[in-house]
Amino acid sequence: MASAEYVEREWTGPFYFIQAADPQLGLMKAWREGDCDGGGDEWAEEVQLTKLAVEAVNQLRPRPRFMVLCGDLVHAMPDTPFREGQEQDLKMALKDTDPSIPLVFVSGNHDLGNTPTPRTLQQYCSAWGDDYFSFWVGGVLCLVLNSQLFYDASACPQQKEAQESWLEEHLRRASSSTREESKPIHVLVFQHIPLFLKSPDEDDDYFNLQRGVRQELLQRFKRAGVKAVFSGHYHRNAGGRHDGLDMVVSSAIGCQLGEDTHGVRVVVVTKDEVIHRYHSLEQLRDGGMDEELKKLLQA
Repeated sequence: MASAEYVEREWTGPFYFIQAADPQLGLMKAWREGDCDGGGDEWAEEVQLTKLAVEAVNQLRPRPRFMVLCGDLVHAMPDTPFREGQEQDLKMALKDTDPSIPLVFVSGNHDLGNTPTPRTLQQYCSAWGDDYFSFWVGGVLCLVLNSQLFYDASACPQQKEAQESWLEEHLRRASSSTREESKPIHVLVFQHIPLFLKSPDEDDDYFNLQRGVRQELLQRFKRAGVKAVFSGHYHRNAGGRHDGLDMVVSSAIGCQLGEDTHGVRVVVVTKDEVIHRYHSLEQLRDGGMDEELKKLLQA
């Protein structure tokens, strides 16, 4: 495994991956009925949309290097009815993903609870894997973060501190190269809650991180040379650029809260840039990725 990771630290040319967010099995009916806290007893719609996403991604050539799901995998909060069934059905919907396309899971507030506890963190990790970790792909360092620990870690301060120490060490190493360690071509961050929706100076909101936390993370990411942060949570497409950092907010596979379509984002990584386009699921299945993105892969 160590040798495979070493190989992935080297740049070998342009590649792409798929960013998806918020399949959130159970939200669509609950949202229609105005019962997002107590609803969620049906999720057949989200299962079909997730299967459509898998079908669309499987047809892409060349294959994406990975597909990341940026949180709110299911709607049912920890220790509530329907949770186990939603998780089982999401895993079944994802199981036909081509084996050559690794799946990367990011934790969301519905996966951990709005105020996570050591118990809910352990439940998530048992079901989906670590809540924060890093991996290399094609010379690019990817950091997967638990944004709920930025939002409200009042019930799990030790876990927050552990992620903070881990993150600081990874950001420090990313900004300095040694003979033993390759400096990444780019650093990308994946987390559920966006730093901001449109502007770093916007007011605090349910859908962004609090301004003090946001500004501190922006400064730390800037120092480490983070190129882009990919998030979901908003169930609409949004985002913006700030001081060289691209804050990318992608709409959902599942329930839409705005005018966007059910979709995923195709992200092309070149040596100099990270370029992305949101595609509807039908568009991606029937027509493949945007032609301009394809040309970037051939450069």
